[in-house]
Amino acid sequence: MFDIPYTLIRSKKRKRTLSLRIGDDGRVIVQVPYRTADRDVASFVRSKQGWIEKNLTLHRQHSREGGRPRRFVPGDSFLYLGDIYPLEICERGKGQPLVLVHGSFQLDRGSHEKARELFVKWYAGRAKEIIAERVDHYRRQVGFPPVEVRITGAQSRYGSCSADNRLSFSWRLIMAPYPVIDYVIMHELSHVKHKNHSKRFWGFVEEMDPDYRKHRQWLNENNHLLVL
Repeated sequence: MFDIPYTLIRSKKRKRTLSLRIGDDGRVIVQVPYRTADRDVASFVRSKQGWIEKNLTLHRQHSREGGRPRRFVPGDSFLYLGDIYPLEICERGKGQPLVLVHGSFQLDRGSHEKARELFVKWYAGRAKEIIAERVDHYRRQVGFPPVEVRITGAQSRYGSCSADNRLSFSWRLIMAPYPVIDYVIMHELSHVKHKNHSKRFWGFVEEMDPDYRKHRQWLNENNHLLVL
């Protein structure tokens, strides 16, 4: 039975949406419209059981590390496309020193000192492959010409669009779920047409991604987890 305490915040300003997040202190915080029935709150929380357990696990790990660099030891958890994968240390011989197989990251024991470098390289490689494909898909959808895509190590900005329409994305974005990745891509593609955050810009984003507000909220609530 799923039974976890949470802090409930009722808001008269909130009209329809129910949301939850993990606070800095590890509390589960649920925000709902003021007149939401208790049974509807409980049902909403139960429906988010998987999300809550996953994010509490990541929060506890992050808290134990206290902001220190990762040690890359067995049991460490890593996000990829919104899912959590544990780390295993093993003998991989002359093969790839870091792979994702059978539901876990496997790191060669002899490559442990280069673990962070290997993870960055792995994430950047997957980001280049996946994001470039998604950019091409969406730019064709709206009839844009080909655009240059760069993968960067930016820590506080997941995407950007230059004056000459070159798109840049942080490899950290590949830790997020596909719908969130797509939102960031569509956001930056929208800047090809609108160079500011005007009503026309957001209207164009919404045409491409009607649920963009939900995806933007996910980033706001989980950006502290997209770290290495």
